[in-house]
Amino acid sequence: MPRIIGVDIPKDKRIEVALTYIYGIGLTRSREILNEVGVSPDKRAKDLEEQEVTAITLFIQESYQVEGDLRRLQIGNVKRLMSIGSYRGLRHKRNLPARGQRTKTNSRTRKGPKRTIGAFKDRAARKAMTK
Repeated sequence: MPRIIGVDIPKDKRIEVALTYIYGIGLTRSREILNEVGVSPDKRAKDLEEQEVTAITLFIQESYQVEGDLRRLQIGNVKRLMSIGSYRGLRHKRNLPARGQRTKTNSRTRKGPKRTIGAFKDRAARKAMTK
């Protein structure tokens, strides 16, 4: 299993797809990297030679921010938005969608499971309250 920038990439996949397992590299960027380094995208990750792995690793380190550096950068950007009190920062702080999506009916992923407020659990309790 080849290791590139601290990530074990799957050995049985094509190198073009295997590089996408690195945070910050998608399919387009993966193709750009392989084109620059001169490695065939059809090659399997297990068939890569050591010098090809080294060339890919060096090119990625020189050209792109990936993995830990990219995560730190994104976390820093969100913290900055929260600290200056921007609208997007407040939405992040409240764990709500930050890009204008509706929240009346959707956004259950961000808001969590639905919590019913002010409803009774059984009929007996409701009847007792109405009398």
